[in-house]
Amino acid sequence: MQVLFVSSEVAPIIKTGGLADVSGALTSALQQMGVDIRVLLPGYSKVLKALPDLELVLDFSAHPPLGITELPPSRLLLGTLPGGVPVYVLDCPEMYLRGGGIYLDEHGIDWADNAQRFGLFSRVAAMLGSAESPLQWRPDVVHCNDWQSGLTPAYLHYMRDPAPCVMTVHNLAFQGVFPSALVPELGLPWDCFKPDGAEFYGDLSFLKAGLFYAQHITTVSPSYAKEIQTEALGFGLQGLLSHRSDSLTGILNGIDTEEWNPAADAYLAHAYSSEDMSGKAANKLALQKRMGLHEDAEIPLLGIVSRFAHQKGLDVVLEIAEKLIAMPAQLVLLGSGDTEMQRDVLALAHQHTGKIAAYVGFDESLSHLIEAGADIFLMPSRFEPCGLNQMYSQRYGTPPVVHATGGLIDTVVDCTPASLATGEASGFVFGKMDAASLLLAVRRALRLYQDKKSWFALQQICMNKDFGWGSSAKAYQQIYIDLIKR
Repeated sequence: MQVLFVSSEVAPIIKTGGLADVSGALTSALQQMGVDIRVLLPGYSKVLKALPDLELVLDFSAHPPLGITELPPSRLLLGTLPGGVPVYVLDCPEMYLRGGGIYLDEHGIDWADNAQRFGLFSRVAAMLGSAESPLQWRPDVVHCNDWQSGLTPAYLHYMRDPAPCVMTVHNLAFQGVFPSALVPELGLPWDCFKPDGAEFYGDLSFLKAGLFYAQHITTVSPSYAKEIQTEALGFGLQGLLSHRSDSLTGILNGIDTEEWNPAADAYLAHAYSSEDMSGKAANKLALQKRMGLHEDAEIPLLGIVSRFAHQKGLDVVLEIAEKLIAMPAQLVLLGSGDTEMQRDVLALAHQHTGKIAAYVGFDESLSHLIEAGADIFLMPSRFEPCGLNQMYSQRYGTPPVVHATGGLIDTVVDCTPASLATGEASGFVFGKMDAASLLLAVRRALRLYQDKKSWFALQQICMNKDFGWGSSAKAYQQIYIDLIKR
């Protein structure tokens, strides 16, 4: 079985969020199961720097993707990701070799040519998955991810002998919506620009195109698969998703259990495991020192690693932050996003030095240290397709407090006397998305934290849960098999 996995980011090479983690870990798990899987990735500056030994396999000046008459100098390169998975890199300097971020410029604004950048990316993916490809290696299935590769199934629909396509939604809120005037420039026939196609309220939607034309749709948790078929979380696509419910599967993401392993984590001050948890206290002290918090082993430390956005519920955390530290507790935050939220976070940390600490930006080592050094992890997302940090925190013996939505309720079992006694409890879940409910859930967590025996029992349950990719990778493999048979 040969699979082309199309993703705009792949950890550890290039990462802005969970898509990269999934792309890196799932492809590795599938390869270990015997799938001949190759990744297609844009040739951003960081990618070319991280993969210096890329080999030329195709010059698009000699083999332009179907329908492209004017193409900037572009090549297809082949290399290997750090985990051993082969990767095709679309090297088009005019499109991808630039400063700023991979989606946003240095001012945090979407690149004006994102439609062209990811339109080309999608078209190359479709070329490789059809009879138009000049390469000897030809995928049996093309697996696309999020809006950046959403046009791939649409292009494949109009190509000769196309491979069947899987479209995975990691977050339906981001849809890649652009003006309809771009349809001919992107090489799509006007025939696709209709309600039963890529048209979305008069605009062109990359993601809707993927959802309509793909042979199968997956999303990253069973609960989220149900939620996106409702008006509340369907973002205007709930009708299409409900219509395609027979071809929609929710598969829970796993995590990279080698990277996220407190017993062998190079980012930690001290290793520890469920058998010997003494190192967790040492990591708490290291975190307090690093972030300028009062060094106190007894005070509970609440951790957040998150995008600073309304979706993530950070505004609710800020609303109750002073009540949290009055319990008493300490609070440490890591993340970036909304500029106003960033300012509010830094102002709060400045106002409460020693009790609240924050780092705006991304720091891989600090994210690991927060998971290990915090006592409780806060993740009050308004909606969460899957989420990974709640799984990381459980693996590190840091019970999470989460809102009852999406993948959070698929991975966290609310701690009650009954669920603790049966060995199922793994965190604290609150239903209503507001400050009072979050505060109540944190209070429940802190009460149990004072009962060291019960808290240790909860940590043991968390750390011994299996969040690996094994069963999820098998579910994806079965979807591939079914599509090929069909």
